Amino acid sequence: MKPASKNLLAPAGLAGATLAIAAAASAQEPDPIAAEPLTERHAFPNETSMQITQNLEGLPPQSVEIEDASHMVVVEFTIQPGAVFPWHTHPGTVLIKVAEGDFSFVFAEDCVGRDFAPGSALVDPGDTVHTAFNPSADKETKVVATLFGVPAEGPLTLPVDADQGAALDKQCGIERLSG
Repeated sequence: MKPASKNLLAPAGLAGATLAIAAAASAQEPDPIAAEPLTERHAFPNETSMQITQNLEGLPPQSVEIEDASHMVVVEFTIQPGAVFPWHTHPGTVLIKVAEGDFSFVFAEDCVGRDFAPGSALVDPGDTVHTAFNPSADKETKVVATLFGVPAEGPLTLPVDADQGAALDKQCGIERLSG
């Protein structure tokens, strides 16, 4: 497993830019990973909880119980060929739909790349350290992530520290190109 990335995840919290910046950006190469919020953070008007269980080959069953799933947000990620997310966790559970291209998801606990094609979906339990990447050499990937149980504000992605990330890259055979 040897994906490559020019740099890490683009900030997801940026909302809008001036016309001049947008014009200048269109002349440049796209960000390796771009995040576009499709919704603001929303709260269900009543108490909401959820339980999700998934069985992945090679891992014990994963069961996630979210006592307060009332806050949610939906984000679309555009991932350029070879781009890799940093190792991270989330403050909630994420349901991911692969809209275009191919997507590979790797849990730190087993370093297995689980591949997903367009139209497939997966559960990211959120509290388990993982990375993901676009394994294609020439096609971008788009995934839509619906995050449940997120805080009303604050980051949606919690990267591990740089030393742990570098150790996991080495352990799992993840290669990143520096930008």
